[in-house]
Amino acid sequence: MRLRLAGFVLLGVGSAMAMASSQSQREHGAQVYAANGCQHCHSIANVGGHKGPDLSSVGRTAKKDAIHKQIVYGSKIMPAFGEILSPAEVDDLVRYLRSCKAKPVPQVKATTQAPPAATAERNAQAGGSE
Repeated sequence: MRLRLAGFVLLGVGSAMAMASSQSQREHGAQVYAANGCQHCHSIANVGGHKGPDLSSVGRTAKKDAIHKQIVYGSKIMPAFGEILSPAEVDDLVRYLRSCKAKPVPQVKATTQAPPAATAERNAQAGGSE
């Protein structure tokens, strides 16, 4: 019985350490994001640039391997960071970006019609007030 209890305690401590380690890696990833100017092109939570995609919900939409590949190899528009960042920095940046899971904000469609009150007012002015 004592052996089982000790095993559960060790398992709990190991899980807590892994969560703390994961959080510190995400925090380091956020520092890597800021230190390497990612916010000049990308935004997270409406902070940053708009040349590249908004990364606020990238953790919902992109797989870990795809994020890793994009950071290391870049694309036609985004520069590659594989020779700039260490493998640990890339991994931490990926962990950070995977934690960005904001729900996408629905886009509001622009209308060309005036609101009903404005239309009624305009009709009244055009029709009989002269």
